[in-house]
Amino acid sequence: MPVSPNFTSIYSHKFEIEFQHCYPTGSLKHTEICNLFQIVAGIHADLGGISYLDMQQHNQAWVLSRMRVEISKLPKWKDVITIKTWIKTLENSRSIRCLEMYLNDEKIVGCETFWVVINTKTRRPDILALPHSHFEKFDTDSILNPIQKINIPEVFTFKDERNILLSDIDIVNHANNVKYLEWCLDVTNIETVLNHKIKALNLNYLQELNYKDAIEIHHTENQFLITKEGKSCFALDIEM
Repeated sequence: MPVSPNFTSIYSHKFEIEFQHCYPTGSLKHTEICNLFQIVAGIHADLGGISYLDMQQHNQAWVLSRMRVEISKLPKWKDVITIKTWIKTLENSRSIRCLEMYLNDEKIVGCETFWVVINTKTRRPDILALPHSHFEKFDTDSILNPIQKINIPEVFTFKDERNILLSDIDIVNHANNVKYLEWCLDVTNIETVLNHKIKALNLNYLQELNYKDAIEIHHTENQFLITKEGKSCFALDIEM
């Protein structure tokens, strides 16, 4: 699609928090923070002519590599939030996108995401085929601490197992990136999640997962590693 006449390099979008987005406490789920961020990133890409459909004409898609989310407060059911996004860098096959969530003009969540363009046929990194010079790049941080590579512990306390289901698979025909976080939070201490102890999430995506893959979730109280056949696929570090 051509660049929309409504395109701007910094994009904002409002949402009302619905009940299906919330924990039993009424607070927005951490997974839904990530989902809403990616919805807004997708809308911005659509407006700017670098959407999934635009990229599929060149057999390309964006794949999330790393993500850091810093949380000062979780919005609640019926709150109206604003999400703001901009591109920090975009060069060759790599891009950093920033996002912020506001409630009543107060910034409550900051996020930085690191994306890679892949060829959907070869599943390998590829240089973005679409023009993007109309996206002004802003060297402005949305988080206090930078995205980081997670140091994976040698020993974990717990191990859970699961298989990748159809409900985990997205339009790119692999497990959706938010699902990895969901699987980890499902096996952590429920009090950590519901009592607002989570101050930041660091996510590293190492290898894609597909339908019917059998995985293991190794974890301590705040560190998680998802493996398939002994190979690392995803790492999560929770800061409290």
